[in-house]
Amino acid sequence: MTRAAKFVPTLVLFSSLLGAAAWAQQDERARALDQRIDRIFKANEFALPRFGPARWLEDGTAYTSVERAPGTDSGWDIVRYDAATGARSVLVAGSRLVRPTQSTAPAAFSIDDYVWSDDGSRLLVFTNSRKVWRQNTRGDYWVLHLKSGELRQLGVGAPASSLMFAKFSPDATRVGYVRGNNLHVERIDDGRITQLTTDGSETIINGTSDWVYEEEFGVRDGFRWSPDGRALVYWQFDTAGVGIFSLINNTDTLYPTITKIPYPKAGTTNSAARVGVVSAEGGATQWIKTEGDPRNTYLARIGWIDSDTVSLQQLNRQQNRNDFLTADIKTGAVKRVFRDESKSWVDIVEEVPWIDGGRTFLWMSERDGWQHVYRVPREGGDGRLITRFDADVTDIAGLDEKGGWLYFRASPDNAGQRYLYRSKLDGSGAPERVTPANQAGTHRYDVAPGGKLAFHTYSQFDRPPVTDVIELPSHRSLRALTDPSAVVAKLQPLLQPPVEFFRIEIGDGVVLDGYMLKPASFDASKTYPVISHVYGEPAGQTVNDAWGGGQMLFHRALAEAGYIVLSVDNRGTPAPRGANWRKVVYGTVGDLSSKDQAAAMRALTAKYPFLDRTRIGVWGWSGGGTNTLNAMFRFPDVYQVGVSVAPVPDQKLYDTIYQERYMGLPQENVEGYKLGSAINFAEGLQGKLLVVHGSGDDNVHAQGTERLINRLIELGKPFDSMIYPNRSHSISEGAGTTLHIYKLIARYFMQNLPAGGR
Repeated sequence: MTRAAKFVPTLVLFSSLLGAAAWAQQDERARALDQRIDRIFKANEFALPRFGPARWLEDGTAYTSVERAPGTDSGWDIVRYDAATGARSVLVAGSRLVRPTQSTAPAAFSIDDYVWSDDGSRLLVFTNSRKVWRQNTRGDYWVLHLKSGELRQLGVGAPASSLMFAKFSPDATRVGYVRGNNLHVERIDDGRITQLTTDGSETIINGTSDWVYEEEFGVRDGFRWSPDGRALVYWQFDTAGVGIFSLINNTDTLYPTITKIPYPKAGTTNSAARVGVVSAEGGATQWIKTEGDPRNTYLARIGWIDSDTVSLQQLNRQQNRNDFLTADIKTGAVKRVFRDESKSWVDIVEEVPWIDGGRTFLWMSERDGWQHVYRVPREGGDGRLITRFDADVTDIAGLDEKGGWLYFRASPDNAGQRYLYRSKLDGSGAPERVTPANQAGTHRYDVAPGGKLAFHTYSQFDRPPVTDVIELPSHRSLRALTDPSAVVAKLQPLLQPPVEFFRIEIGDGVVLDGYMLKPASFDASKTYPVISHVYGEPAGQTVNDAWGGGQMLFHRALAEAGYIVLSVDNRGTPAPRGANWRKVVYGTVGDLSSKDQAAAMRALTAKYPFLDRTRIGVWGWSGGGTNTLNAMFRFPDVYQVGVSVAPVPDQKLYDTIYQERYMGLPQENVEGYKLGSAINFAEGLQGKLLVVHGSGDDNVHAQGTERLINRLIELGKPFDSMIYPNRSHSISEGAGTTLHIYKLIARYFMQNLPAGGR
């Protein structure tokens, strides 16, 4: 006893010294991580050169772009480049785009967007823009006549920044636009304005969209000129009866201000949507006579086939049926040309290309178990399969109709990559890969009219994107359009060791894709804490062999601090692995995804002994924030620390179009909504949880987080939360916000899931 007693102080001292050394090392890791996050989001040290925005010209051999004009306060030039040679000429000098002003100093335009008239004689410039929703903007429009140099503002006398979606008529004599939820046409020569609709109000929206169509269908520009310029087809939304969601701004004024948004939550009343055709000279609207309750069907796309006929895509409320319709503009009578159906859901077709002089169209469908392209006659029918292989078409890239080819992207062997393929438009033969076999990764294409050239952007997980002009079908590079070499040299030390992609079996033959990042000092004999980045919903993948920008560099910084950072795509994510892979999640969003994620983590910790199963963290944003809650609540034996950003704790609180597409109506799938909502499993929380939300989030409302907080309080569960005042879903508005949130996430893990191998 006496001998042992003599050693106690020594052992205590040794233990204290070890603890002090460990904490000192942890502090050093935290400081280094903090500095690296500064480099990414504060100093913007790794910003890459950008190309464009560029516009292909109609002949398919040249393009235009916007560049800073030489000299101080000289505005922006619009320049023309020969795509193959790079020969440059200034089409519109910034000195010609100067706003008339009473002062002596020129008021050069900042060009937010621009459009050429079909004949190339006039330029329409969008400037002074202000946000409406996240994508929709209002602003000012000016028209420049290239030959005379005359510059005219549209909508003179209207409030500043009040016009939306201006576009030339086919003959470039008029411009159509939306102001005050009404459609207008203005003559360019004399400024005479014809107001085509007069019922626009807070609840009647003409020529643009309501909130949910904008968010989920991407409907923003809500009207189209007819090919002969005599008429316009447009959407009208009646939001009366839609539930109002109020956003409260407590910080910008002495008293709170309230923004009210008609926002239909799952199972509630939608806007009544209809499509009409009106003469460009004014007069009564001919409404298209679509079938069904306009509040319980969706008109997701509109367009012109010829000057007498418009096309529409109409979905039922459940979104498991999409009818492609044609309509006579004189009578409004409709004809169904094609019907796409599924037992789960069908997607809208983003663009319906017409070929054969308008006698045939191309349609994307999953009807045979893969997403394929079909050639369908205008008179209707089942269509002919064009893309004849057992793989998914992810998107159509372009057409070479003269040569008889369809260009599209696919990746038959790796769900995280994308390559260019082509198929014969007549459906003969198997698809041909166009992207070179030695360029593994992700490729994006903007194919020029005629299909002979394309802008091509290529990246990998550890390789920043580079853009060039290529020739088709040879894929021969003609000119580099960006040179990221200076940034690449700076990045190179941060991209080591290389990412490791893996596949992990979780049982019953199910194999999931994933990636893993390790510290440069990785030692396989040690065990490391794990941070899993999750999304897991039908709207996106995380496991992509593509450059991930700031968020990927953030994950690299976490790895270098002493974590293994990994991500897995569960079933139900939009990977090109067949329709069954994507749609097995129908009616079980949240439940199946969390089970797959937890099974993957168990399998990974069993396979890789360097993953410490007692130190596992998880984080995600939006749907990933939701699945972070699912992980922490349902599988406390797997996950110890979580950071949930902008989650949907209760699926009934999200919008109709998204939630009902993947879950059905809540009235018809009561158990599914209950089982899929993380808030119903909050009693399972055992670990450390941080919930983050922006109070100004008009997309995923902070209401859900507040309800979750109440539930956790009721259960007596300890947790942490952070609210960013007035920030939207991106939590990016305001100086320092992006830097702050990523430092918050990093700090939470460092404090609750100490980094480093042991």
